[in-house]
Amino acid sequence: QQSNVTSYNATTVAIIGLEAFAGMWVNAFIICVLCIAWVKKKALNSNEKILLLLGCCRFWYLCISWVYSFLSIIYPKYFYVQPTCKFLLSIQNFFNCSNLWVSACLCVFYCIKIANFRNRFFMYLKVKIDRIVPWLLLGSVLLSLAVSSSLYNIIDKAQCNNHNFTERGNFSKVRGKMDDVFFYIYFIYGFGFVTSFTAVIFSALLLLFSLWRHKRKMQTNSMNNLSMDAHIRAMKSILSFLVMYSINFVFFSLTLIPSKQDENPMMFLVCIFLYGFPGVHSLILIFSNPKLKNTLMRILSRVKCKVCMR
Repeated sequence: QQSNVTSYNATTVAIIGLEAFAGMWVNAFIICVLCIAWVKKKALNSNEKILLLLGCCRFWYLCISWVYSFLSIIYPKYFYVQPTCKFLLSIQNFFNCSNLWVSACLCVFYCIKIANFRNRFFMYLKVKIDRIVPWLLLGSVLLSLAVSSSLYNIIDKAQCNNHNFTERGNFSKVRGKMDDVFFYIYFIYGFGFVTSFTAVIFSALLLLFSLWRHKRKMQTNSMNNLSMDAHIRAMKSILSFLVMYSINFVFFSLTLIPSKQDENPMMFLVCIFLYGFPGVHSLILIFSNPKLKNTLMRILSRVKCKVCMR
């Protein structure tokens, strides 16, 4: 049974849909370029492997998230009664956790690859990082799968307990019970945020300290080094991600605060940022990667030429 759709709900679904599809196009571009390069070279470096998996996770996360928001806003009664909720939430959580931890792997990779420390353990990681990356990515996927499986079991038990309410047609009690279950869901999301956020912060601090030491050494020896440019490019990428990640973490924390207002402007802004984050950050990664940037510029120049010819 379809509920009354207000103009606020329709606007929310429309904006979320535009952000989701824009982000899907951006990440689909990353996937296509890297897959074509993979077919041509029959190999990918560690950075490209991380970007490829990150693009796939974000593409499907945005796709599932848009379906989730559409059903929860437009068809809330069907969403809470049928087994749609547990499937969508568990799949969404899987891709979201994968997105967070793979993004953290990218920051850790930049830190280990570019930072200069004489610590034995750090030097060992620097030499073995290309072999460690596939295991890091596999561990991220398996950990995300374990988290999403536990989430599925939590929602499944909650829906079994609420089965009597659904038989009586008391949808308001079902929704109240499911909102209680969402606390555990948010706790699982919070675990993924905190662990990945901690890795990003440590990577940024280590890379910043390495940049400061390297710059000081260059000034002392009065010499130029190309490593400075690599440090600066990596710092721009990590700091941009750290700033967006921090705002994303704050906005996500706001979703944990229960709101009795159905049409809350603050939650509207939170949803806009949360759905825009995967696409915007992927766009930043495109412009920070020479291969992706040059490919995008060639495509845009060809499109511009065709438009001018018309």
